[in-house]
Amino acid sequence: MEKSSTPLLVKNDPWLSPYEEEIANRIDRYKGRLKGIEKDYGSLEEFASAYNEMGLNYDSKKKGWWYREWAPGAESLSVTGDFNNWSRTDHQMTKNEFGIWEIFIPEKELKADSKFKVHIKAANGDLDRIPAYSKYVVQDPKSYDFAAVAYKPKAFKWTDKKFSPASANKNPYIYECHVGMSQEKEGVGTYREFADNTLPRIAKLGYNAIQVMAIQEHPYYGSFGYHVSSFFAASSRFGTPDDLKYMVNKAHELGLAVIMDIVHSHAVKNIAEGLNEFDGTDDLYFHPGGKGTHSAWDSKLFNYGKTEVLRYLVSNVKYWIEEFHIDGYRYDGVTSMLYFHHGDHVSFDHYDKYFNDVDWDVLTYFQLANTLIKQIKPDAIVIAEDMSGMPGLCRPVAEGGLGFDFRLAMGIPDYWIKLLKHKSDEEWNIHELWGTLTNRRYGERTIAYAESHDQALVGDKTLAFWLMDKEMYTHMHKDYESSIIDRGIALHKMLRAFTLSLGGEGYLTFIGNEFGHPEWVDFPREGNNWSYKYARRQWSLADNTDLRYQYLNAFDGAMIHMAKFYEVVSALPAQQLNMDNENQVLVFERNNLIFVFNFHTQNSIPDYRFRVPNPGKYKVVLNSDRTQFGGFDRVDDEMSYPTVTLFGEHFLSLYVPSRTCIVLAQKSKK
Repeated sequence: MEKSSTPLLVKNDPWLSPYEEEIANRIDRYKGRLKGIEKDYGSLEEFASAYNEMGLNYDSKKKGWWYREWAPGAESLSVTGDFNNWSRTDHQMTKNEFGIWEIFIPEKELKADSKFKVHIKAANGDLDRIPAYSKYVVQDPKSYDFAAVAYKPKAFKWTDKKFSPASANKNPYIYECHVGMSQEKEGVGTYREFADNTLPRIAKLGYNAIQVMAIQEHPYYGSFGYHVSSFFAASSRFGTPDDLKYMVNKAHELGLAVIMDIVHSHAVKNIAEGLNEFDGTDDLYFHPGGKGTHSAWDSKLFNYGKTEVLRYLVSNVKYWIEEFHIDGYRYDGVTSMLYFHHGDHVSFDHYDKYFNDVDWDVLTYFQLANTLIKQIKPDAIVIAEDMSGMPGLCRPVAEGGLGFDFRLAMGIPDYWIKLLKHKSDEEWNIHELWGTLTNRRYGERTIAYAESHDQALVGDKTLAFWLMDKEMYTHMHKDYESSIIDRGIALHKMLRAFTLSLGGEGYLTFIGNEFGHPEWVDFPREGNNWSYKYARRQWSLADNTDLRYQYLNAFDGAMIHMAKFYEVVSALPAQQLNMDNENQVLVFERNNLIFVFNFHTQNSIPDYRFRVPNPGKYKVVLNSDRTQFGGFDRVDDEMSYPTVTLFGEHFLSLYVPSRTCIVLAQKSKK
């Protein structure tokens, strides 16, 4: 008989029985850490409010600014800025017994919007640094030097009181995007341009959430926002903090939840802009020595076991939700965080791999962070970028899990590219397709995607470019005949629909890929003469009625609207109905919809008969072969398809053209 103390995670997965103690310890460590936090700080939410006391904060009663900084190893700290002619001696700070330095500066001396830094004398020299809790950091356009800004939040008029991300959490259709590269101009887009020009496009397609990259301030634009320097500062490249609030508010008005890429997996190693050696030591925010360095990413690694570091990170989680009404997070680099080996060159082919070389402090951090997020915003969406498949990652903390809502199905886009690179269309095996798309842990929700920013980066190709390559530059006009383009458009639609319908409990696309954006993403750098040509999105391609990009875009909107209406991704996993490897036809059911995929290069099959669960009349609700989607109208969408009953089972019969996807729903009885 099972002991009552056995975690539910183990009860639901007998393969985890050998690891029951490790999973029980997850719960015990979390409870112990939480109990200590509540004893010392009163509550987890209070613990996560460090940004109200640390850094620069305006005191309306005293009419001035309190500035506090944690730097126990430093010799002295002073505030320097344009308000005191960048003096390093005029505004000296004092240190308390906890290693926290502080000073009060009257408003008559330090005006709002003044630029400032903290001057730190320590073992690594006398250096001007960006405060760790800076809420607004700007870069000088001439010297490229960063400085903090004395930021006093204005009373922003939010109009999103009635908005809830609940529907996006239940049935997520996510549009991954980057504000800076979201406009057609060869330059950096702004929060307001994104809000006014791009958000309406996303909402029109039917997506109910955006996943926004590169919000946290980062010194190198080309890092895609993954080398963060100031964790509490909205990147000033795209505008002011108020501009970001305008963007979030606009998204909510359009029914879009805002998921933010949050980077707690590592930090930029830059000393001038970041946290590295902040008090002169190498073990303040990060692990000391080699343990604190990610050699593959050339960055620094947090010490999640330190109370001050833990407080810094969970406060960061709370800050973006409270201050900017963010609806959730996509955690970057979760695999790297979970294991001391960072997942490098490790094949997770045995359960032992999930319980060896694991950073227990990271598990506890995730449990606390996800508990906090749900306390503040119960319907928030939290996604883990994890390729290891850690058991319990997306299960509640009380069960022995880490508390995420979803993990990204990182193997799916890799599979599509591998297939396109190494196998001809005739070699595609439908059993392999099915197995790859349905291989995920039961009870742990997954976000499926055919491509994300990872596949769009320079050095790789988007799905559209893998399918059509240079032909996209010469034959995307609707009047030009091209078998390469016909194949590419047909398969681009099918791969997206197959991924959405079969691959997970949510769906994601990357900005521009919905219409087959032809080119990779390459941010301005020395190697391309600092060009923005490939760091933008060419919406005019999708809007040009003479080009075939419009068909891919129209199909994406139809697919998303159909899936939302029938709540496809929130349903139970799909059930096979017919597997025909000779004709490369798959038929399956999900949430009472019938999905028919014919991947064959030429076999268009009349009167194709297959079993369905329920009798009745069926109608076509999505057909990739419609001319408005760049197809050939070989199927009559207006027809009604009745079942026939043979030997007690129900069958449908329809024409299944090659390289098409058809979705049918049962017609309501009147």
